[in-house]
Amino acid sequence: MQRIMETDVGISEYIGHDVPSIGGIIKQRFTDFMVFEVDLDGRVIHLKSLDMPESSKKAVGTDTKAEAEAEDITPALASGSVSGGEKTAKVPAIKAEEQTEGHEKVETTDVAVPQPTEAESPVQEDAAKDDEPWPQRFNDSLKPFLSEDVITRLRELFLEGPEPPFVSDSGWAGRQTKAGSSKDDQPVPSSSTPVVEPDTEPQGRGKRGRDRGRGGRGGRGGRGGGRGGRPGAREDHRKVLSDPISSKETRTGLHQVIRDLFGGKLDTETDTSAPASEEGSRIAIKWNKRGGGSSRGRGGGRGARGERGGYPPYIHFTLQKTNRDTQDALAYLSRTLHCNVKDLSVAGTKDKRGVTVQRVSLRRGNKTVEDIWKMANGLNGRRTIEEILTQRGERGVRVADFNYRKASLELGMLKGNAFVITLRTVQAESMDILDRAMNTIKTKGFINYYGMQRFGTASIPTHTIGLALLKGDWHRAVSLILRNRPGEHPDVVAARNAWLIDGDLDRAIELMPRRVVAERCILESYKKQNGDTRNAMGALSTIPRNLRLMYVHAYQSYVWNAIVSERIKMHGADKPIVGDLVFDEPSSTKVEGSEEARDVAVEPAEGEVAPDDKASNEEPEGGSGRSNKRSRKAWEAPRVKTLAEEDLDKYSIFDVIMPLPGKDVDYPGGSLGERYKEFLRRDGLDPDNWVRKQKDYTLGGSYRKILHLPKELSWTVMRYTDPDVPLAQSDEDKLLNMPPPATEEDGKFLALQINLQLGTAAYATMALREVTKTETSSHYQTSLTQASEDQKYRAAETAEDEGGN
Repeated sequence: MQRIMETDVGISEYIGHDVPSIGGIIKQRFTDFMVFEVDLDGRVIHLKSLDMPESSKKAVGTDTKAEAEAEDITPALASGSVSGGEKTAKVPAIKAEEQTEGHEKVETTDVAVPQPTEAESPVQEDAAKDDEPWPQRFNDSLKPFLSEDVITRLRELFLEGPEPPFVSDSGWAGRQTKAGSSKDDQPVPSSSTPVVEPDTEPQGRGKRGRDRGRGGRGGRGGRGGGRGGRPGAREDHRKVLSDPISSKETRTGLHQVIRDLFGGKLDTETDTSAPASEEGSRIAIKWNKRGGGSSRGRGGGRGARGERGGYPPYIHFTLQKTNRDTQDALAYLSRTLHCNVKDLSVAGTKDKRGVTVQRVSLRRGNKTVEDIWKMANGLNGRRTIEEILTQRGERGVRVADFNYRKASLELGMLKGNAFVITLRTVQAESMDILDRAMNTIKTKGFINYYGMQRFGTASIPTHTIGLALLKGDWHRAVSLILRNRPGEHPDVVAARNAWLIDGDLDRAIELMPRRVVAERCILESYKKQNGDTRNAMGALSTIPRNLRLMYVHAYQSYVWNAIVSERIKMHGADKPIVGDLVFDEPSSTKVEGSEEARDVAVEPAEGEVAPDDKASNEEPEGGSGRSNKRSRKAWEAPRVKTLAEEDLDKYSIFDVIMPLPGKDVDYPGGSLGERYKEFLRRDGLDPDNWVRKQKDYTLGGSYRKILHLPKELSWTVMRYTDPDVPLAQSDEDKLLNMPPPATEEDGKFLALQINLQLGTAAYATMALREVTKTETSSHYQTSLTQASEDQKYRAAETAEDEGGN
């Protein structure tokens, strides 16, 4: 079977047809593709210091805990810790600016961390006791309200944790991790699907509190995680009942003390399982299903009030990852930090193949910035301080630059991404031609195609599965997901064959790696149905919702690519034409990705890749999660205008938009609109009917500009000989004082280093294809690397664990 190419997903046209191609290889080394998040204030995010942060002993004008919580606080660096470098890390041609968390302007220099005052904190000896899971003061505070027996049962409930004990039902709820299995064996999709990590925390806090009252996303449409819910989801019926309490004031006091002691982690409510007696009503105490700190009503509170130190409830830090998916990196951090992966949030989900830098927020609970730094860096016996400050982070992950914050990061809280991209073995007729190609992008932009990573890397593109789902052809969708594809891991091949060839369902489930999400969900569903495969729709519904949505969004992207190619083929890319669509009024909110904004999924862009339901952390190419206020707001279709002859001089080609198909969008006017509808009809779809019985597959549609103009663009030419010698340096290596990149004036090969900044919905590889005029799919670039002339000049293995594609 042949892997997909650009033309298979509608990518075919160029802006600079008259400019000769510039040969070059993309992503030959990890540092050849570096991504730096740009926050809402326009600051490019860089690692600034590897030192351990230290909470100051001196409060900064905050005398009460409430005042402390109102501050965004940057801890001081530990005195005496070894610094990897005083100056801000920089990469070629991109200035490392002072940066803070992605959505608030705050001063981050010389600000101390407030400590609780004497009035609000116990003496030092008592504070030490609070490090115990159930300190004595809990008993003392509860005695006026509860009997000793009830306090004992409450203590057992609290120490048992938010998740009920496993009780096997021979299905997902009873499936535990096998002893000895790797903690890194996280569920992620196969090569045929976008990378998504399923929710495995049934009672967790949910993505940045957005699951309150909704049960989070995942499961059957994300409502409550009930039938067909997330793998591992279990209902929690545990509760502790108080003795009957006749006094309303006493009951109110019990609600309050539970809220204060446990910070919203435990919930209280009047027990309705039995009628109130003359002795009074009982109060039921149980784990807060909404995760604590974000609940409302009794027992909810702000959640931060029970957290250690009186600091704001979130810690923000900068993450640099190398050759790891964002969700994979977050899963690793959740294990390292001993937290629920849902407590980690990002503004954008970055690409895997490369070195990427972004901000992350953590719902900290009782952890301080010092705790997080120590755990993340393995200062618990695995590594020494000296090793931490002189060696690269473990498993391609490095965290730094910690701040306390009042709120978490949310999906889309960024302006875009800055890139440092190095093309190797560049071949150009002349330097004038190379400059001409780059200036074409700088002045004319590039076609805003959805890049290849939007459609998966296997021979079965994700949009074909999406089409089957939209047509209600459930059995075909299942067949496409389970079908063999070349180049997969032998374990996955063996598992597929166990089912497809041998029909051995148990063996297939046993062999299928847990990281292969969609396939495993389907097989598990068949197992629950005793091997009956007739309910294909039901089996598909067990796949995490955001992964299913990404299939249909991939189809929308495919249609958009194809129609934009048709528009440029027919009318060029120089100016608007009659029938083009533009936004009827300027608005910063009318951005690409509005379809995903409403459907709680995203379109990943360059530096961004399809993610999980934490973000499930997913984005309109830039982000992960939205604030509760933004996510609750009803989505409104933007007003658009079909251009007439008299409108043409009022707009430029950069104003022209194209719809992604759905019920709430307008099609272009004239012949292009008819071609659009005919394209959909050929795929067996009604262009005027996007409502489905299965609401998840009802599409509203959105708009996306057909061209994208880089916000910043510069380039440098350099020479090299050894392809294993890095030509750009990561922030971490800079701070570790590793040797800077070295170029050779008389090197045998030419490299082109490009610095550009793009908005949240653009793919950098689609900008590069305007220069190279070559296929950007990963398998094609891999073949270029393998056949490249510079591979003959590879020196012995370098210290950096990198290779070709």
